[in-house]
Amino acid sequence: MQQQRETKMWEFKTLRTSATGGFLGGKFDETALDVKLNAMGEQRWELVAAFTTNQGYGQSREIVTIFRRERR
Repeated sequence: MQQQRETKMWEFKTLRTSATGGFLGGKFDETALDVKLNAMGEQRWELVAAFTTNQGYGQSREIVTIFRRERR
């Protein structure tokens, strides 16, 4: 007897968090980011990727986070 595999369907969401810190930016409020990440988790979103966008000279413009959750 062959088992039937259920294919999961996903939905995705991208969240951008901007840096602060004057002209060059590059600083992030870790506490505020934690609040955003925990809020997404409470809505059953799972973080699958995170990266920064380079502004130059080692500074980051923003953190981009990508989440997924099973489509209902």
